[in-house]
Amino acid sequence: MTLEITRADTVDLPFIMTTERLEGYEALVGRWDESRHRKALGDERYAYFLAKADGKPVGFAIVCDWASPERVTCVKRVAVARPNVGYGRQLLQAVVDIIFRQTNAHRIWLGVFPDNDRARRAYARAGFVAEGVARGSAFIGGKYRDELIMAIFRTEWEQDREQ
Repeated sequence: MTLEITRADTVDLPFIMTTERLEGYEALVGRWDESRHRKALGDERYAYFLAKADGKPVGFAIVCDWASPERVTCVKRVAVARPNVGYGRQLLQAVVDIIFRQTNAHRIWLGVFPDNDRARRAYARAGFVAEGVARGSAFIGGKYRDELIMAIFRTEWEQDREQ
């Protein structure tokens, strides 16, 4: 099933916040309160995307440093309401495509917890390459956690599209 990807808005916050609060998600993807989401949605450095299947929301992604002058963009969060269906992979790939098509980004990066094997594999399938570990860079659940930094360059994305 092909997902429809649109820009999310404040009307999508109930779905976004409900999805972030699914069991186990705080430790995997994090969560924000409503005021932080509203602030980010109003900030041109952020872009929110909503994935829909059959017209119903199934996932979302938050991108920061959208169209940054440094040409480096971060995929801050990707979450789906029903994991293991393939929505997350499709959503991530669509967001990468959108970033490279709509901005002049040279590099897209993300952080993943080193023990999150499922996410690491999904990111690698989308073309992201592991670069190293940022020690204690995430503060989730009252604890600092290491993040594996993964990135994809525009040239790699373009080569993938040619094949």
